[in-house]
Amino acid sequence: MTLRQFSAAAAVAATMAFGASPAHAVVEIQWWHAMTGGNNDIVNKLAEEFNASQSDYKVVPSYKGSYPDTMNAGIAAFRAGNAPHIMQVFEVGTATMMSATGAIKPVYQLMKDAGEPFDPKAYLPTITGYYSTSKGDMLSFPFNSSSMVMWINKDELKKAGVAQIPKTWPEVFDAAKKLKAAGHETCGFSNAWASWAHIEQFSAWHNLPIGTKANGLDGFDTELKFNSPVHVKHLQNLVDLQKDKTYDYGGRTSTNEARFGSGECAIFLTSSGYYATAKGTAKFDFTSAPMPYYPDVAGAPQNSIIGGASLWVMGGKKPEEYKGVAKFFTFLSDTGRQAKLHQESGYLPITKAAYEKSIKDGFYEKNPTLQTPLKELTNKEPTENSRGLRFGNMVQMRDLWSEEIEAALAGKKSAKEALDSAVSRGNAMLRAFEKTAK
Repeated sequence: MTLRQFSAAAAVAATMAFGASPAHAVVEIQWWHAMTGGNNDIVNKLAEEFNASQSDYKVVPSYKGSYPDTMNAGIAAFRAGNAPHIMQVFEVGTATMMSATGAIKPVYQLMKDAGEPFDPKAYLPTITGYYSTSKGDMLSFPFNSSSMVMWINKDELKKAGVAQIPKTWPEVFDAAKKLKAAGHETCGFSNAWASWAHIEQFSAWHNLPIGTKANGLDGFDTELKFNSPVHVKHLQNLVDLQKDKTYDYGGRTSTNEARFGSGECAIFLTSSGYYATAKGTAKFDFTSAPMPYYPDVAGAPQNSIIGGASLWVMGGKKPEEYKGVAKFFTFLSDTGRQAKLHQESGYLPITKAAYEKSIKDGFYEKNPTLQTPLKELTNKEPTENSRGLRFGNMVQMRDLWSEEIEAALAGKKSAKEALDSAVSRGNAMLRAFEKTAK
């Protein structure tokens, strides 16, 4: 035996003699998400930072497609007995997740069982209220909360002779016509997430009900109400402007957001969470502005509602795995980390302390774009029409609503016929969900 071999053997023997245990196995935490582009990089970086901060747990993020795809994959995996530990679900999937008895581990219970510090009041109430019971118990962990804003290509508006960023819908229509005349022949203005823009956020911003029972927050026995004269007028305006591409339909999801980054559409409504992608792709001076409103609607603008997604913890996992998930959520809630996440991604800070830190640091003075959604959410005290929404089968209903909007834009139905149909078909889906939720 060489001297080096002897020394190594002696070291092993000494370790065993003092009763040291062998290296423990790292507990793996599977995290399924729907983030793309710059935000996918942020997700991966968060996991890497957490994994490097301790040696007991390893978070493994996995991209599973769009928001609906990710939720459907997670539900299917749960039924098959191999669900992830953490699943990112967009806000309109909240009712579906709430009604999935046994499929989830409520976050307030998770944190309590794991002995992790957790104060629901530390989080922004406009966000947590969406994901909490009527008693205030948080069911899921807010992660990438956002709101809808209007993205503006300042260079192109200037070229088109639009002196001020439009604030009202009539001003948007006028600016879009000028943009078309200045060379934007295929798109005066557009949007992503059709039903979110023109039904959900539009209703809240104008203090109009989407449905009864505070848009479903006060009970699953809600009925849809978004076929009012104001809603019909707005859709009819879009139908009229679509004919010459002053308005150009942008689709049911976010697939057409690149039309803003490429410069094709100089006015584009989509999530404030688009910031990271816009920052990485736009080769022009851009900013965000609050959503437009009709000045003849009493009380408008009201306040916006959140979008984005939260993290749901799936049921049926081992105690040590849940402890790892809880520690990861504590890690995510760190004030400095939350402030940095907000400032890099464009998503909202989920804690009051992170928002206050961003203000104190003077961040918004240099980056007013990222304060736009926060100003929208806090524009006025929320009403029953603007607290949020919680409708069952919402994922499927969004497609249904978009289908009716598309029918009107294609000239197959009048604006009123389309919205009446969207409401009646949606109510049928709500009644079906109500039976299963009971």
